[in-house]
Amino acid sequence: MRISELVERTGVPLATVKFYLRQGMLPPGEAVSATRAEYGEAHVRRIGLIRALSDVAGLPLGRVKDVLDLIDEPGGEAADQGQDGGGGLPDTGLPDTGLFDALGQAVAALPPYLEDAQPPFPRAEAAIAAIGQVYDERYAAVAQLERALEAVEAGGIPMTEERLHVYAAHLRAMAEYDLSRMPEDGGREAQLGYAVLGTALYDPVVAALRRLAHQDVAARRLGAPPPPAGAETPKGT
Repeated sequence: MRISELVERTGVPLATVKFYLRQGMLPPGEAVSATRAEYGEAHVRRIGLIRALSDVAGLPLGRVKDVLDLIDEPGGEAADQGQDGGGGLPDTGLPDTGLFDALGQAVAALPPYLEDAQPPFPRAEAAIAAIGQVYDERYAAVAQLERALEAVEAGGIPMTEERLHVYAAHLRAMAEYDLSRMPEDGGREAQLGYAVLGTALYDPVVAALRRLAHQDVAARRLGAPPPPAGAETPKGT
């Protein structure tokens, strides 16, 4: 397809497509003449991933390019930068496919931002070790967990070993479910887009469902009868 067709297929303005090409975020088309290039489905998928990472997940374009570089060249310069603290994985036993480095960089860029947080994270590391998970201490979620555990301690409801294991078991089941539905076709771009968008979009869903579950369990424990089938549940109860 011509670049005009690529613009029509993706809904992305021509100027933006050309910007992606100049920045190396979008690979060049196949030259068929001195002034014309042909583009294919891979270009459509790549633009879709760029827009998903930038528009939906909210990653800055600089980080989006780093992620794309890790997909294209798992052992390249972007991966080396990741090993120096940009989100790449050290020797943790995880598969060295480039997808994990890219996912680490992508998710690390999602809010809440913790760029000032530096290891060690003693509370988080102890909790993760207790449930036996493999992790990278530079992954943004480790710093987030450290601050969250510090907050629950300060609030007088510290994380107990029992609560930790109950939470971990259910959250792992959710992760297993999510990743079992990762697309098998479309390559790393499709897998990365699924994983990052799933994290960005479903975190608020999980939080809301947990709060609603608390409301339901509390009401039942206090003896409130369940609402009749099809009846509207009163708000604030």
